[in-house]
Amino acid sequence: MKLNITILPGDGIGPEVTREAVRVLRAVGERFGHDFTFDSQDIGAAAYRKHGYALPNETIESCLASDAVLLGAVGSPDLPGLPEAALLELRKTLGGFANLRPAYCHDALLDASPLRAEIVRGADVLFVRELLGGLYFGEPRGREDDFAFNTMRYSIEEIDRVARVAFALARLRRGKVTSVDKANVLETSRLWREVVTRVAKDYPDVALEHLYVDACAMHLVTDPRRFDVVVTENLFGDILSDEAAAITGSLGMLPSATIGGRVDLYEPVHGSAPDLAGRDVANPIGAIASAAMLLRYSASLEEEAIAIESAIAGVLAAGQRTRDLGGDASTSEIGTLIVEELAVGVVQ
Repeated sequence: MKLNITILPGDGIGPEVTREAVRVLRAVGERFGHDFTFDSQDIGAAAYRKHGYALPNETIESCLASDAVLLGAVGSPDLPGLPEAALLELRKTLGGFANLRPAYCHDALLDASPLRAEIVRGADVLFVRELLGGLYFGEPRGREDDFAFNTMRYSIEEIDRVARVAFALARLRRGKVTSVDKANVLETSRLWREVVTRVAKDYPDVALEHLYVDACAMHLVTDPRRFDVVVTENLFGDILSDEAAAITGSLGMLPSATIGGRVDLYEPVHGSAPDLAGRDVANPIGAIASAAMLLRYSASLEEEAIAIESAIAGVLAAGQRTRDLGGDASTSEIGTLIVEELAVGVVQ
């Protein structure tokens, strides 16, 4: 298979973790006989300093011409909000409305979680976050003198399409969808609950439950194994999926995929972590696992995606960890070990 991938290293630790993800993708291409090509472009603060724009036209053109986009991270303390606005614009341009964020507990990392082992063991949650609506994109928004305002808006169509993604994915997993809202307070959540309930009728083989967002936040840290697929709106999904890092042991473990638009976008959930940049200490597993999701959803290369995920599990089982997980392995060392484990797995 030929696959053209735009790489957006971005800011902070983004270039370091995407470097390792690309190494792993190259190894997959070599072992499985695929032709992966990479075009690196600028975004965020790095792009602004170089081009005067946080999202240059060249970056947009490369992304739209590619088969998939792999992003590192954006954000810089000296340019507050500017890189993040560029990322929101990129998401809007690419059109992906469903953000998939898996949170899986590896047995080898049971002691890395702040939660007790008996709580997180076996937890495997897939968040489906609506990504193009809600407070992040709603109008009007702004600031006037001594007050500021944002608007939470959702249409039936926006809710319907992301709900169908969640139910379809639940069919491939354990057959349960938890829809999260705040229907006791918000009109948008009441519409959300109505639409999701209606969509559920088209998936009689999938169980549906509704939870308020505050109750869901509590259950995530007291009984995460009760969840299979969690579908929710933009802001709630952002917060809850980050909270799920407690299940995995570190925010650096979490990958994501944004699907449903013209070109799919893949990125680790963590931020740019400027205090760690350039020190070769960041955890690259979120980025590498995002590369596995890229192969799964944009290329339908399930065997190759599983090979990457198995290699990650093998390295963790061997006791190798970066500092966020209590270890001392460097970013590049983890990348090298995963490439080596991948090669062994393919030979076997």
